[in-house]
Amino acid sequence: MAEQDWIIIGQVVAAQGLKGEVRINPSTDFPERFEVPGQRWLQLPNQDPQSVELERGRQIPGKNLFVVKFEHIQDRTQAENIRGAKVLVRAGDRPELEADEYHVSDLIGLEVFDYNTQAKLGIVSDLYTAAQDVLEVTDANQKKHLVPFVKAIVPVVDLVENRLEVDAPLGLFEI
Repeated sequence: MAEQDWIIIGQVVAAQGLKGEVRINPSTDFPERFEVPGQRWLQLPNQDPQSVELERGRQIPGKNLFVVKFEHIQDRTQAENIRGAKVLVRAGDRPELEADEYHVSDLIGLEVFDYNTQAKLGIVSDLYTAAQDVLEVTDANQKKHLVPFVKAIVPVVDLVENRLEVDAPLGLFEI
């Protein structure tokens, strides 16, 4: 399957205990992907994704980490062998979103324009989650600008036209 057929939802960062559980650093806003049993895929570097069955999972209280148990991982050695693996789901398994909600993968690569002048400001190169989501926009000079991803500053997101518009406060972009 091609890379665009998959969504990375996390990465195995460590073994947990002696019975084959692993810690996962999530890259999804849907924690149920690590708590609800079912099929997932693991992809080790330079290998094709391999189907695995998630038996159970839980979030570590106070941390953005999950401890999960995959059916075929039975001991610590096996768990350590999948450290660094990406955890994947099929692209077709994306949850439905509410209005004004977006999948991160849909935002990366969008062209960014000034809301008032329509001048091109750059391209969305990343998204960070803090107290609020923040878009990283890389301009033509490879300078990075951090843009709060809120309706007042980003009033237009048009996935069909592959663009978004920023009503930037003074000083956010030097034009």
